[in-house]
Amino acid sequence: MPVTYKSQRIAYPYFVVALCLFALQIVAGIWLAISYAFTLPQGLVEALPFSTMRAFHTNLLVLWMLLGFMGGTYFMVPEESKSEIFSTKLAWFQLILLTATGVAALVGFLFGWTKGRPLLEIPFPLNMLIVLGALVFLFNIGMTLLKARNWTMIQGTLLSGLVLLALLYLFGVPFYKNLSIDWYYWWWVIHLWVEGAWELITSAIMAWVLMRITGVERKTVEKWLYVEIGLFMFTGLAGTGHHYYWIGAPDYWLAVGGIFSALEPFPILLMVWDTFQHTKHSKSGVTNKVVWTLVIACSIMHLIGAGVFGFIHTLPQVNYYTHGSQVTVSHGHLAFYGAYALLNLTIFYYAFPRLHGVERFRTNLGHLGFWITLISMSVMGLAFGVAGVIQSYVERVFGLGFMTAQAQMQLWFKVVIVAGLCFAVGLGIIIYDLLSMGRRARAESGAVLTQSKGAAAV
Repeated sequence: MPVTYKSQRIAYPYFVVALCLFALQIVAGIWLAISYAFTLPQGLVEALPFSTMRAFHTNLLVLWMLLGFMGGTYFMVPEESKSEIFSTKLAWFQLILLTATGVAALVGFLFGWTKGRPLLEIPFPLNMLIVLGALVFLFNIGMTLLKARNWTMIQGTLLSGLVLLALLYLFGVPFYKNLSIDWYYWWWVIHLWVEGAWELITSAIMAWVLMRITGVERKTVEKWLYVEIGLFMFTGLAGTGHHYYWIGAPDYWLAVGGIFSALEPFPILLMVWDTFQHTKHSKSGVTNKVVWTLVIACSIMHLIGAGVFGFIHTLPQVNYYTHGSQVTVSHGHLAFYGAYALLNLTIFYYAFPRLHGVERFRTNLGHLGFWITLISMSVMGLAFGVAGVIQSYVERVFGLGFMTAQAQMQLWFKVVIVAGLCFAVGLGIIIYDLLSMGRRARAESGAVLTQSKGAAAV
């Protein structure tokens, strides 16, 4: 069915920009893998330094995911609150501001304009523009909900996640004279963003989509939102401690952080399982097979990438050797893909048919693109993991040099390159499928209509 509220259409440009940035992120990631797998000419290294391309890769990751979350919020809030967005002009201003700021940051990286912190390289003036964009977003969504006065648990969870997302970012803006304090608050942003604020946003969007495609009762999904908020309060905050190993925090953080942080993905998995049980007894069934596939994959890969892979190497006895190695990279890739990339693709595949005004669409390209990206990312994650184990043994057990470890890992980075290229193909299929969905559906219906008229004439 088409969109219910006109202001939901503002989500479309957010989704398009997010998909373009996603594609650029993959290109930067493949280049990084090439830098590990082969010895490149020095001139090429100086033109595109590893640190610069890493900043490209990680900041594009954050930007496209945030724009996907924001677009998804603008799409779901009108239907959940039964009210139009307070101001689509503010939404356009916010999109232009954040996109322009992101482009300015990437250009600045090429010329060495960077704060230097991994994942938080954006300089102070641009940080202020990002804060402004976040405040505009919160004001727009907050006013929409206040105007509607139709509060639900999904809205409350979503708004809590968005407010925390904005507030926590502020801790990463200033520098602190003491390096340990500086990194302490750096982890507040990095960890409590992805294992706190983003988890709440994921839960709210997932609950809303599940209700729409399966007809599951609101109380079924909302009970898991209460659990998710509880786990955020009692395990997400405490789980930050598994990052404190190297910055001089008290010893008790090692045990607390290593144990608790793996529990957060469980409510989402149980929410999907509860919904799956509902669909087995429901007569209506699932209305969007691609979205249902993505929902299941998101809950499972969320648990594996963020929960299992995180728990395996955050235990202090393991993290002593693996901290900062390619094992961390393995965990990061699987977690971000499983928890948040698949979440964005879920809302994209739910929203795009309605934004295109498509009642029915072929799902073969969507399923093909999903399976290619899933298999590619799984292979990539395993290759990073093997490389990380080799690195940990060579450098930290045997005490050999950095370049010795790099030489032993090159084979596995060649595997990463192949997997990355396959992932790019899968993403290309997904982008084509989403953006051309309306045109292809209209062409197919036109062909059917022509055939029907021809048959009638005969």
